[in-house]
Amino acid sequence: MKVRSGVPTLATVPSSAEWLPARPVKFQGSGLARAALRLAGWRVVFDGLPARQGVLIVYPHTSNWDFPLGVLTKWTLGIPVSFWGKDSLFKVPVFGAWVRWLGGIPVDRFSARGVVGDMAARFRAARQADEFLWLALAPEGTRKYQDHWRSGFYAMTVQAEVPLGLVAFDYATREVRVNSFLKLSGDAAADMAVIAGHFSQVRGLRHEQAAPIRIRQG
Repeated sequence: MKVRSGVPTLATVPSSAEWLPARPVKFQGSGLARAALRLAGWRVVFDGLPARQGVLIVYPHTSNWDFPLGVLTKWTLGIPVSFWGKDSLFKVPVFGAWVRWLGGIPVDRFSARGVVGDMAARFRAARQADEFLWLALAPEGTRKYQDHWRSGFYAMTVQAEVPLGLVAFDYATREVRVNSFLKLSGDAAADMAVIAGHFSQVRGLRHEQAAPIRIRQG
């Protein structure tokens, strides 16, 4: 593996990310959660996952409402998806147990390998053991406007060699779309162009706060 502009890349790669058509991993979700979303005027588009391990990026993240929408989506689909949380949250009595029950994974910011390296290693271990592990995160990192995405999701996905799922929280159509998956090439600029094209028409609740779809190089 090589590193270009601070982002890991593969020595020999396709020119850009490739779409993954197969959806062999299926789930049975909660009818109650599905009904709650329907009453709120939302629908979820999903036809399975391409593998037992992978990363889901959710865009755009512009409102506090995105979290309950994400939890209801998770229950609707029946996917035991995980998400990152500050390790201090898991030490709070009762609340920490609740966050873990929701799928939270504590983040050790002082790990020698770093958060990305730790998670990539966890993905590799899960693949070797044939364990299910999908991690969902918002690459913007905040609801407030930023001029770029954080690059951790990209480095982690390339290092772990897992699929990347593109999850659209589209308040314009009131759809959550979990049906587009990529195999990243390792060429960050080319891959981000594919991702930007996919999300170009998606609108958040406060779309003026959505970050431009690019990662900071260097």
